[in-house]
Amino acid sequence: MTRSIPSLRIVLLSAALVFSIGNISAANAPKDFLAAHLDTSADPGVDFFQYANGGWLKAHPIPASESTWGIGNEVDNELYTRLRTISESAALMKTARGSDQQKIGDFWSTAMDAEKADRLGAHPLDAELARIDAIDSPAGAIDAAFAFKPIGVGVLFRFGVGQDDKDSATMAVQVRQGGLGLPERDFYFNPEAGVAKIRADYVDHIARTFALLGREPQAAKATATQVMAFETALAQASRRLEDLRDPEKNYNKLTPAEFTAKYTPSIDWAARLAAWGVKPDYLLVGQPEFFAAEDRLLRETPLPVLRDYLRYHLVDDYATYLSSAFDAEHFRFHGQAMSGQKEQRPRWKRALDEQNDALGMVLGRIFVKEYFPAASKQRYTAMVEAIRGTFRDRIQRLDWMGDDTKTRALAKLAAVTPKVGYPDTWKDYSALVIGRDSYAANVMAAARWRFRDNLSKFGKPVDRTEWEMTPQTYNAYYNPSNNEIVLPAAIFMVPGVPDAQVDDAVAYGYVAASTIGHEITHGFDDEGRQYDMQGNLSGWWTQEDTDRFNVAAQKMVAQFDAYEPLPGLHINGKASLGENIADYGGVLLGLEAFEKTGQYKAGKKIGGLTPVQRYFLGYALGWMSQQREQRLRQRLLSDVHAPAKWRVLGPMSNIPAFYEAFGVKPGQPMWRAPEDRVRIW
Repeated sequence: MTRSIPSLRIVLLSAALVFSIGNISAANAPKDFLAAHLDTSADPGVDFFQYANGGWLKAHPIPASESTWGIGNEVDNELYTRLRTISESAALMKTARGSDQQKIGDFWSTAMDAEKADRLGAHPLDAELARIDAIDSPAGAIDAAFAFKPIGVGVLFRFGVGQDDKDSATMAVQVRQGGLGLPERDFYFNPEAGVAKIRADYVDHIARTFALLGREPQAAKATATQVMAFETALAQASRRLEDLRDPEKNYNKLTPAEFTAKYTPSIDWAARLAAWGVKPDYLLVGQPEFFAAEDRLLRETPLPVLRDYLRYHLVDDYATYLSSAFDAEHFRFHGQAMSGQKEQRPRWKRALDEQNDALGMVLGRIFVKEYFPAASKQRYTAMVEAIRGTFRDRIQRLDWMGDDTKTRALAKLAAVTPKVGYPDTWKDYSALVIGRDSYAANVMAAARWRFRDNLSKFGKPVDRTEWEMTPQTYNAYYNPSNNEIVLPAAIFMVPGVPDAQVDDAVAYGYVAASTIGHEITHGFDDEGRQYDMQGNLSGWWTQEDTDRFNVAAQKMVAQFDAYEPLPGLHINGKASLGENIADYGGVLLGLEAFEKTGQYKAGKKIGGLTPVQRYFLGYALGWMSQQREQRLRQRLLSDVHAPAKWRVLGPMSNIPAFYEAFGVKPGQPMWRAPEDRVRIW
């Protein structure tokens, strides 16, 4: 459980590959790929997202196997092909037991063996199902919940070892609310028709899962209703999504004895943790009131319901590694009902996803050796410094921030550590044993390894060189406890577009704004700004500057609260505030950095577009995606990120240079009155 603020951007594309090229003239360039993506029937002042991306989206409808589709999926496909080649080659090798190739090959072979999975059915879970059958008291249910943590089954609560928010040099035991089968608490209560249908589908899914375990249909339906009631009670006790983003309110330091006495008399935390070899002086409890309510529920709920709650989550969490019947039912709810997919994604792609989870850094070592040269790492590191310098200039010019806060903000900015491409030191997987007994067994072994690896950090110095993402991940993140930005190698892939066709304007929109600037700004958003240069949660802002920041931030909350992507469902402006500030800051930083380049100064058009127009379109290109209604609904209720379209519309409408570049006029949807525009960084 880490205190990171990830960007979670599944489709972040980067044009950073092009930083070594010069300016491209329209005469020498082939047909401009950026102009080809436009929907020129749309007015950029009415819907800039449609204008920027509509041509491409129309030509690339969502495939039946997907819930979303965008240019990032093209990146996915290119990487899937590369990783599949690595895996298939490893499976054919005669390798030493315990070698990287043996683990990759055996995991891949077993994951792809659907016939074996069908023969085994649910038997890979026999030992854990027997554990549940033996429960004869609430204490037994708690025993099972703790036994399930090492294998990654998410029941009752979340647990992990991570940096203490107020002492970033210390690894602390952290516990937080959890245990829900739906993505977020509001799924259990929101009255919108689509959400209500999901609740009904969820109960049906639970019933079908029990039917696959041999329960009669009527009994399975009754069981599902009881499990849903138990989870609804847990949801009622859970904090809302926006309330989880307040680091101070979610930081509660208690000794194990205090936590037991005040909130969870049914759980002796000192004894439970000692059984794992962990003896902390204190715990960091995210939501104490949740644990108090859960403790009462455990004592008041009939044992058969507790057993069925545990049984359902065990089977559902492992369903995709079992027989085709369990896999199909899991897809029917999670893929079709929740996300709108029409059919399953190919097994080989899903197998690679799981292999990445299990052996991510093992694959990463091979991936970067074959596909990511050292020169690229140096190039992207240089661009980080260009953005850092631009942010430094902007902070110095701020008229709303006092000198004392400015001094500390500049010190924090200077201390940001960039991690680019891949780690300097690779994680040791030698203790992880992978075989060919079953797909589920390998997933379980990997989960146990990750759990032990996480526990092993307790009591040791913080390893600030560690990465939370693999090099082959299309994502990036800012970690406030380390005051670092992490940019994996895969984020710099541009599929199907040679470097010579990507000019600096687009490159700065892609990577300088969407990635580097975005992540650095996270260190100064509503949550990240509360951490100092050492990564400690502390009050380093003056009260006057805090108040001025909050006034501007509230204006952004109101802006996004007003967006209504689906009838009756608005964006949660408070929950998404950090990401929206980071998007806004990233666009400002990228633009100012671009203004220092030769292409900007020359002012020549490419594809009929000015350099500044291309910059803004380059940013929009990174969010060129569309999603099914079901997926959009899910994100609106459970994601701290606004949907892609509004991550373009929102920041653009606050930036005067955008208005000038595209002639946006008063009265158009993209227009915001000057006094209504957000002004922070």
